[in-house]
Amino acid sequence: MTLLTLFSSPKPFTDPHIATIQRNAIASWTHLPDVDVILLGDEEGLAEAARDLGVLHLPKVELNENGTPLISSMFALARENSESPLLGIINTDILLMNEIVGASQRIVSRFEKFVLMGQRWDLDVTQPMEFSEDWQSRLKKNIQKEGQLHRPAGSDYFIFPRACYMDIPDFAIGRAGWDNWMIFKARAEKWTTIDATPDVMIVHQNHDYRHLPTGEIHYNLPETDENMQMAGGAAVTRYTIKDTKRQLRDGKITRPRLTSGRFWRGVEQFLRKLFFFLKEEKVEKVVRPKRWAKIFKKIIGK
Repeated sequence: MTLLTLFSSPKPFTDPHIATIQRNAIASWTHLPDVDVILLGDEEGLAEAARDLGVLHLPKVELNENGTPLISSMFALARENSESPLLGIINTDILLMNEIVGASQRIVSRFEKFVLMGQRWDLDVTQPMEFSEDWQSRLKKNIQKEGQLHRPAGSDYFIFPRACYMDIPDFAIGRAGWDNWMIFKARAEKWTTIDATPDVMIVHQNHDYRHLPTGEIHYNLPETDENMQMAGGAAVTRYTIKDTKRQLRDGKITRPRLTSGRFWRGVEQFLRKLFFFLKEEKVEKVVRPKRWAKIFKKIIGK
């Protein structure tokens, strides 16, 4: 029995660049020790890619009225078709290296219920990767030269024990809101939330959004609005990696270092509790961290 089963629902393999980076990503997962991979959906080219890469393909994932896979169905299928103690949902443009397995082993030995996540590094990748013996060291050198650390608002993977997240709403994959809910849910259930950014490097292969209906990023799509509503509104969808309570650094599980982002997020959460009696739209005007940061700067300036 393997330690971890990664699952994902890829985009169609019709666009040459999307096809290349998805094959790169999935291939990187197959090179990890103690990991199984499940690909979900019936997008064009997916069955062939799964066969070529030697991973399990489950085409019958439930869809919404727009034909977008539902995360609730993805979780159910991954759970039904795996036996590993850990599951991990991940975007199919993300390259992983062995340190993700080491981090998972370290965390599962300490906590019964948790969710592991981390910031990504953005990198331009346009060609098929070669997975020779030193591919991970070569990739890290490229990141050091050309990569850029993404802000904490983006969450591209979540690793958790299979007993967690048994009641997922019918979120649409690839739209905003559901990843914020994952962090909120873990906090609400008092599971250990762990930011692995210092010890685990994950790589996002940059791409455009021609695969979406508007050709632009998903924030303005109706499915994003629906996800936001299912998640619970702005108070929930503001949860990010900054809301984790632990951090994996140098192999040790510690409290996160206080950054300006974490400080102002703490201010925001305090104000949300203080003004719980206000309507959501008014609360948003009061608690925005940038608003209070400007006020603080003015006070200091005087």
